[in-house]
Formats: sequence, C-alpha cells, structure tokens
Amino acid sequence: MIRFTRLLHGKGTVSQAIKHRLSAPVDAPTEVLAFTDTRRPVIFWNITNKCNLTCSHCYINASPDAERPNELSTDECKAFIDDVGKVGVPLLLFTGGEPLVRPDFWELAAYAKGKGLRTVISTNGTLITEEVAQRLKDTGIQYVGVSLDGFDPKTHDHIRGQSGAFQRAIEGLKNCVEIGLKSGIRVTAHKSNYKEVPDIIDMAIELGVPRFCLYWLVPSGRGIEGYLENQLTEAQVKETLDVLYYKANEVDPDVIEILTVDAPQDGVYLLNRMKEENHPEYENAYKLLEMTGDSCSAGDRVANVDPVGNVYPCQFSQQPDYCVGNIRETLFSEMWNDPSNEVLNKFRAKKNNLKGICGVCPNKELCGGGCRIRGLNQHNDIWAEDSFCPYDLLKKPLTK
Repeated sequence: MIRFTRLLHGKGTVSQAIKHRLSAPVDAPTEVLAFTDTRRPVIFWNITNKCNLTCSHCYINASPDAERPNELSTDECKAFIDDVGKVGVPLLLFTGGEPLVRPDFWELAAYAKGKGLRTVISTNGTLITEEVAQRLKDTGIQYVGVSLDGFDPKTHDHIRGQSGAFQRAIEGLKNCVEIGLKSGIRVTAHKSNYKEVPDIIDMAIELGVPRFCLYWLVPSGRGIEGYLENQLTEAQVKETLDVLYYKANEVDPDVIEILTVDAPQDGVYLLNRMKEENHPEYENAYKLLEMTGDSCSAGDRVANVDPVGNVYPCQFSQQPDYCVGNIRETLFSEMWNDPSNEVLNKFRAKKNNLKGICGVCPNKELCGGGCRIRGLNQHNDIWAEDSFCPYDLLKKPLTK
C-alpha cells in the first residue's frame, strides 16, 4: 500500500510510524500484548464465496451461483473472532464474495465489535440502502470500501456483470457519506478502464468520499483468464501513475487520500518523481518507505482467511502450496506466530529469494520485490520477477 497523498503532503513522520508499529491497540489485553514481537496482521476474511455480481477479475471466483459447502459456521466464526481479538489484530476486514449476502453477517460484525476489534468491510456497494448504511455504522463497521470500476456506468456494469450495478454502488456510497460513515472507492485498473481513473477521482471528491484506492490487476481467481491481455502496458502504467501523482499533489489531503495497492514498486516511482522535482517531502517519504520496504506485507503484516477457514499469506495466494493451515485445526494466532511454518518463513524472507530483475534491482530494499503472485503466474516461480514493474523507470538507485 503506497499512500501517495500522505507521502507528498508530509502527513506522517518516521517517529509516528515507529510509534504506530510498536504500540498495541488500546482495547487489547495487556497480558497478551506485553511482547511486541507477536505478529498481529491485518486480516482479509472472505466470509463467503457467494456474491450478487460476477466480476470479471474476481480473485475468489465468487458468483450468485457459488455453492457454499463447508463454509465456517457461525460458531466457528465466533471462535475465530475470539482468538484474533485476544491477540489484538489491528484490523479485521470482512470481504467475500459479497459479505452482505451472508445471512449471519450482522451477528458476526456485532460480535467482533463486542470483542473490541476494529472492523471494516469490502463490498460492491449495491446492497447498501440508507437502512443498511446506518446499520453498518451502528454495528461498529468503521470503513466501507466500495468497488467502482468505471466512471462510465457501461464500463462498470460490463466488468461487474450486471446492468445497473454502477448506479446502485453510487447510491451506496452516497448513503454512507450522508451519515458520516467513512467510505472509499476502490478501482482495479486494467485496459478497459484505466483512462477513466482521473474522472473517478474527481467524482469521489464531488461525492465527498474521502479515499481513493487504486488496485492493480493480479492473476488470481477469474483474474487469471486473459490476464496478460487485460494488464496495462508499461506506458499505460506510467500514464496512470502520473495521474495519481498530479492529483495527489493538487488535492487537499484532508479532502481525499489517494493510494495504490498490489504494487510496492509504486513507492519507488513516487520517490523518483519527488527527487526529480526537488519535492520538500522527499527525505521524509524516503525514510518512511525505507522503514516499510517490505511493503508487500503478505505473510507478515497481512493475512487472509478463506470461507472454509484456510489461511494464506494474502488474498491472492489462495493455492494449496501456499496454505498456512486451517483455523478449524489450529488457532490462527498459533499458526501465524509459529517459527517453524514453512510457508510463512518463505514469504517473510522473500527479499533473500528474489530472482530476475527483482533480485538485482538496486531499489529492492525500498520495494520488497513486487507482487509474488504475478511472478508465479508469469514465470511459474513465486520468486521470479514481477514483470508488471516498469523497471526502466525505477532502476536508478535512490538515496536519502
């Protein structure tokens, strides 16, 4: 996650970052969190594989017709919440599929709130009526991320597989903004929609949505089909990054935050631009990214739990070879802090295993080696280079 706006406007210092990393959530039991070496990741929790849409790039192959065999029961979900609540994970993100279609979603959200967990939801927004928005707020959901894959309704509806999905998502966002429930727009950029990114940012500002998050396409689930045909070229990546850079420089950071996900190399691009322009926040931005140079946090500060309880390093790595374990057999907190877990050890030492351009890149300490799932898809090797990286733009060594 590369926070363009915060880095460009100096919203964050090294001392604040250190304090944030070492401080425990105020609601967590002190007897559990007295040792700061315990890993407490942000958890992306796919609570169901069911969805009311059929998005072309869905990383979990969710759909209205998806079967729900063996999904975690309500009691099993509550036991998981008990466990992660005790160790004080910083964030529990309900996702799917579409989390709002799971019948016991409200019960689970309320239960998590009762355990002192900070919860957010990732949704397609189409089911967020005024009543649902208010209920989300009352149930303790602190942030609503709504997927919007086009400024033109036709673009969005085509990608999402349902006519009218755009308008219902916009209404869902408006309903959140109206009651002061923090929300954000999430866009997955590919060839059919990247030209609409600047208009989507402007629309977010006009709607009063305080966050814009750009996801890059990752070959996972239905996103594997046609991945290379849909992925942006290097020139298109640069064009999109330039848009984000200019927009993030221009906007009031208190009005909207602009950030990217799934490409830690974006931080190197940002530093290059800041250095070229003698940006006053360059040194601070460099130090912050240096601290989080492993900004692909899979297997360390980010975890994924799928609908049947399998645990993975991230939501895009849902493959048998990268399964950490299952919460039906072992507590999440135990497996995530097990020093002998082979999958986690591999991901946590990824910078030592990188190959190709990522292995020799002079800026890999700032980037951490791109996205491993792209390397796996493109080269059949999880340590291979992330060919999505516009390397020619980034290979000049950066210094403080």
